[in-house]
Amino acid sequence: MQLLFRSLYPAYRLLSAVRFWAVRRFTKTGAAVLTALLIVIPLAADTENNVAYQAACLLIALLLAASMFGWVVRVRLAVERRLPRFATVGDAVSFPVLLRNLTPRKQVGLVYLETLADARPTSREWAAFQRAEERRLRGIPVWRRQLRHPFRQARTEPVKIPTIPPGQSVEVQVSLTPLRRGVLHFTAATIARPDPLGLFSALVKLPMPQSLLVLPRRYLIPAVALPGSHKYQQGGVAMASSVGQSDEFVSLREYKRGDPYRHIHWRSWAKTGVPIVKEHEDEFFVRHALVLDTYSPSPFSEAFEEAVSIAASFACTIQTPESLLDLLFAGTEAYCFTAGRGVGHSDQLLEVLASVRSQAESKSFPLLEELVVSHAAAFSGCVCVFLAWDQPRRELVKKLKILGTPLLVLLVVEPGRAHDLDPGPMRDAPQRFCVVEVGAVREGLAALNPS
Repeated sequence: MQLLFRSLYPAYRLLSAVRFWAVRRFTKTGAAVLTALLIVIPLAADTENNVAYQAACLLIALLLAASMFGWVVRVRLAVERRLPRFATVGDAVSFPVLLRNLTPRKQVGLVYLETLADARPTSREWAAFQRAEERRLRGIPVWRRQLRHPFRQARTEPVKIPTIPPGQSVEVQVSLTPLRRGVLHFTAATIARPDPLGLFSALVKLPMPQSLLVLPRRYLIPAVALPGSHKYQQGGVAMASSVGQSDEFVSLREYKRGDPYRHIHWRSWAKTGVPIVKEHEDEFFVRHALVLDTYSPSPFSEAFEEAVSIAASFACTIQTPESLLDLLFAGTEAYCFTAGRGVGHSDQLLEVLASVRSQAESKSFPLLEELVVSHAAAFSGCVCVFLAWDQPRRELVKKLKILGTPLLVLLVVEPGRAHDLDPGPMRDAPQRFCVVEVGAVREGLAALNPS
């Protein structure tokens, strides 16, 4: 099966390139004429019983005439694209584009198009996705299957450019709807000029590389009372810029045997002639953990994307001015990112979540388990977003419960798999165990127990 998919990959590349070229070159009217031609051509062979061949000749003549005018375009423009800082998956974003006419002639009838970087997968990624889709659709009737196209990065619409007088500038608003999170790369601004018949467009590409960070989709989280309370944090947390050994400063006092030399206040010692040290107070505050499961054997998994969206929703919902939030996940290695109390902002966690990727190797979860357990003593509570409810994940929950860490567990599953799911170690707190189905995430999160 893998060999079959890899042999079909060149055909996929060719067909996708032809489709992209046709969508860019043919206007809507031109696409209608081309479709009519493809319908008429099979009928044109029977010249004795119908006149379809005459219609075919007329349509071919129209397309040839249009293409003759559609290969050359004399346009010189200076283009400035003003992108926002962030965008969000599924939410349309509008941004201005400034175009300046650099020719002594007015420019009429132009169309602005965005050109994004080629996001088509490699042969290995494409074959893996096709195998995963074959497993997902197995047993589903053909007429009920919903095919996915996870490789498209964004949806844009052509924008008509008003007449630009010589040496003058105009501004157009371009609308873009991101379809995937991550960095969206722009490669060029494309200017199209349709032929006099309005069927075929001449194109000129103006290189203009830029990038836009697309954040995960976020959902409304009800006012859930997150588990945990104030807890002692060894060493405290500095109120500005870093987490470390700098505790909250209280006062100065005389040196006592065993005090760390780094706490000596040298200016006070110079004034008094007696060793003086800075006294600090240990801090007690709330520190939540947000654990994201990244192991998914299926590439471009919808469940994983929804899990990232749920994690992003909690990152935005949990109030961090007076608490800390640790985001923990595993890739090639285990990662822990912290926000709150001057250390960072939730926007930084969203930027991290925008670029996190699923891991096909099962070793990623043991790495995550080791990271979570080693930090558990500092957590006031833990929110776990899992993609499966197998033995390793249940064991992690058991370990956290033994360590006394309050938990809120959310499990993201494929549609139709939420019924009769045993809570396992969360059986004693069913209100803290929530199963969310792909396609009904909003409804699943709305059912979270606010108590």
